[in-house]
Amino acid sequence: MHQPPIPHVAGSDPDIAELIQSEARRQFEKVRLIASENYASVAVLEASGSVLTNKYSEGYPGRRYYEGQQCIDPIERLAIERAEQLFGVDHANVQPYSGSPANLAIYLAFMRPGDTVMGMSLPMGGHLTHGWSVSVTGTWFNPVRYGVRADTGRVDLDEVRDLARRKRPKVIFCGGTAIPRTIDFPAFASIAREVGAILVADIAHIAGLIAGGAHPSPVGYAEVITTTTHKTLRGPRGAMIMSTAEHAAAVDRAVFPGLQGGPHDQTTAAIAVALREAAQPSFSTYAHQVVANAKALADGLLARGYSLVSGGTDNHLMLVDLTEQGIGGKLAAKALDRGGIELNYNTVPFDPRKPFDPSGLRIGTPAITTRGLTEEHMGQIAGWIDEAIRAATTQRDDVLDRIAAEVRDLLTGFPMPGWGGPG
Repeated sequence: MHQPPIPHVAGSDPDIAELIQSEARRQFEKVRLIASENYASVAVLEASGSVLTNKYSEGYPGRRYYEGQQCIDPIERLAIERAEQLFGVDHANVQPYSGSPANLAIYLAFMRPGDTVMGMSLPMGGHLTHGWSVSVTGTWFNPVRYGVRADTGRVDLDEVRDLARRKRPKVIFCGGTAIPRTIDFPAFASIAREVGAILVADIAHIAGLIAGGAHPSPVGYAEVITTTTHKTLRGPRGAMIMSTAEHAAAVDRAVFPGLQGGPHDQTTAAIAVALREAAQPSFSTYAHQVVANAKALADGLLARGYSLVSGGTDNHLMLVDLTEQGIGGKLAAKALDRGGIELNYNTVPFDPRKPFDPSGLRIGTPAITTRGLTEEHMGQIAGWIDEAIRAATTQRDDVLDRIAAEVRDLLTGFPMPGWGGPG
């Protein structure tokens, strides 16, 4: 049953309660390999569902537009202080509703419509809000995009420097949603300084790895850092912007009143809880295990003949190019889901296929590491992935159903935050 229990939901809206319970069971019974997903602790879930959802608190601690902030101000101050201490930054804003609004605040703080922004191309691993065409950031601003080398799958920083020199962007984004290698923050900082741009590090995917010491930090290189608070950080669905003291006021003004009204106080409290959890020694162990599991899973796939973008991974995710397997990513992902393995189809660099049926799969290890799986289990998971993809090409649903049963049997031995077993 879902933890914490939801008897009042069951009493007032049994349809929703049943769906929540079904989702909790689904998360328990599947190998969850979506790189942007994780399991939040029960403490985070409790804070997210607390009476704090009843409160409005436009403004910042000590400077609110509503009364009754005696408890809210200390909650937000705790979240801010914990973020500043955990990441070693001058300033943190914990109010953005999610990662995309956090990135939009960067444009409002430092740019005007028509100014030039430089970011990684979406098909190469970047994010929509780094200036991609279908996003407002690529419509209202002048986007300049960098990618990866075809032969290595890695960013060519000499090309980035040349592009920055020619286009003179006001803001340069580094980071993205499908980057399997370590981000070279010092090199990006050098380029940004040379052209007079503000460097923004979007660490949404790797924030937990940075907090746990399993990935280099952008602090001291990027003047501004944006991140979500879930993914590898294992918090609620929210976001933060961190910056040097010089840019603190501009960031705060952009978030409120620039883009949004009152923060979601229940989320702020849950962020504070997650940041406290991330400051514990056990979280560093977790972050390093995420990387160890990703490397082991990548090795298992390589040994079975799969092609990985850049040849492997340094962090929590890998990109699999299925071209040689003769199957599209969408069909493969749906077959794997039936087989109890949840991931997402994904474009790979220089993909000849369309984005809604690309050539690749994106695979990540944050969630299964939270469950307690280690390197010894990655070979089995790689084997299941291989078997399920082969079954998809031959339409063997019986094989997929057998794999799903084997997955359920394995996961029975690994507890899940948010699930307390049958009730």
